[in-house]
Amino acid sequence: MDLSPVGMFESAGGVVQAVIIGLLLASILTWTISLAKWVQLRAEQRRLREAIQKLRLATDFASIGELDYPPLAEMIVHAEDEMVASSRAGATNSPEGLKDRISLRLDQIEADLRLSAGRGIGVLAIVSSTAPFVGLAGTVWGIMNSFIGIAHSHTTNLAVVAPGIAEALLTTAVGLVAAIPAAVLYNVFTRILATYAGAISNAGATVLCLAAREVDSVQGRV
Repeated sequence: MDLSPVGMFESAGGVVQAVIIGLLLASILTWTISLAKWVQLRAEQRRLREAIQKLRLATDFASIGELDYPPLAEMIVHAEDEMVASSRAGATNSPEGLKDRISLRLDQIEADLRLSAGRGIGVLAIVSSTAPFVGLAGTVWGIMNSFIGIAHSHTTNLAVVAPGIAEALLTTAVGLVAAIPAAVLYNVFTRILATYAGAISNAGATVLCLAAREVDSVQGRV
């Protein structure tokens, strides 16, 4: 009997084969998501860092120029919109209230950005937590079939028993192969997302600082 992984897979039962295929697909999904999120987050961090540096050199909204990072540009647009809306509503006599409303708008954008950046990472957590148990379930099923085969063959010869048990244990091994990288990658992306969230908060604080400067400038001219 071929006891290589491929040989054991081909000779395994339908349930064991289905479990192995499902775990392999989960592993492929894990690496696909990880690669896509790695490229996305690296690009986002680079563009955000460049935009923040450009923003910190500005003295007001008019001197910012064009930003190569749409979410940060959206923050500025929302801050300016709130200033215009408050002016039309006659709320310019309350600068602190205006700053608070701008801060609320920026907080909403920051929350949306963090949610968008973390989308898909939950799949890694699901795979890392469930793959070992799915593999174990396949192992239990395979061992049960092996014992049934032993009962039918009326022999306990190791040469007869070992192949069936090896096939069953293959699902546990595949489950670990799927789960371990998923767990490691999930922790890596958790740290990357924490760094990204901090950069987003810094961007929002910089925009709020410029908005507060604009508000105080308007109040000083009134």
